[in-house]
Amino acid sequence: MGPEKAVFSLRCCCCKLSPSFPDHTVLSCLPLQMMLYFNAFFSPFWCLSEGVMLELKYSLLPAYYQFLLVSAYLMIISAEGLRLYLGFIGNLQEKVPELAGFVLLSFLIETPVLLFILTDEHIIRLPLETAVHLVLLFFLASEITAAVFALKGMTRQLARQFYLKQFEEGPASQGCCKD
Repeated sequence: MGPEKAVFSLRCCCCKLSPSFPDHTVLSCLPLQMMLYFNAFFSPFWCLSEGVMLELKYSLLPAYYQFLLVSAYLMIISAEGLRLYLGFIGNLQEKVPELAGFVLLSFLIETPVLLFILTDEHIIRLPLETAVHLVLLFFLASEITAAVFALKGMTRQLARQFYLKQFEEGPASQGCCKD
């Protein structure tokens, strides 16, 4: 009887948020959280390798590509920090605006800049640079996919809670029926 209680209590802790909200299930996406975690460890390696690769090829590039690459790398580095923060907060705390910001930063800013760096013919691409860009592109694609599914579940749950709360309060609390 002891092990059954331990399994039951462990199961309740994993699927319930708190004792005060017994019907609330945790909607955080574990695959997204794992990808964010590994991406957070990969990002410093990406920054270091990109800095070294840019230093190696900087003098060989025309002036306008020097400007484009430096601005693209600075944009990715700054967006990556904010993107990972929004992803962690949005997923763990089940906040829809933060997770939506994570998806928008990933899809509208980082992915096009990374695809530009990967596909432009006039940029000198080194093998290490191509490898780390492909790993980052894989992280972006998989995180966007997982985040969209997590957002769908969170918004569905929030809408359900809103409608249930509205149904529980009834028309009397909305000021329609006065005695």
